[in-house]
Amino acid sequence: MAKLVIENLAALRAFEGKDLPSGEWVTVTQEMIDDFAKATGDHQWIHTDVEKAQKLSPFKTTIAHGFLSVSLLSKTLGDLLEVQSAKMGVNYGLNKVRFPSPVPSGSRVRLQSRIATIESYGENGVKITWDCSLELENSPKPACVAQFISLMFE
Repeated sequence: MAKLVIENLAALRAFEGKDLPSGEWVTVTQEMIDDFAKATGDHQWIHTDVEKAQKLSPFKTTIAHGFLSVSLLSKTLGDLLEVQSAKMGVNYGLNKVRFPSPVPSGSRVRLQSRIATIESYGENGVKITWDCSLELENSPKPACVAQFISLMFE
């Protein structure tokens, strides 16, 4: 899927209330999970101990941290869409975050999203509320569902 390139924030407003194309598949590797554990200090064995997870986990493998799934929203949205006139974008917050399905190490996820709302923000910005679902390959349930809110400035 080619990146959706939009000229400016005014043109972005035409996408309000509309579904965006599916994102590219991203493989969640054990290395990513281990790096996330190092960065956050969350070394719970269900994430980092492959042998113990194979023996004791109902999933028979390690699984990604839920917050690793959430953190992929920013990256996958950035891979999906570019506003050429934007000078800066920042994360503003999250609403209604849920983790309906675990993400086993080695599995693939991709973003399904729509722009729920776009509101003016300050003199040269917008606040965007994105309805996001991180689809888990071969699973009837998504890995993560959230409203992701970002600010973008020209």
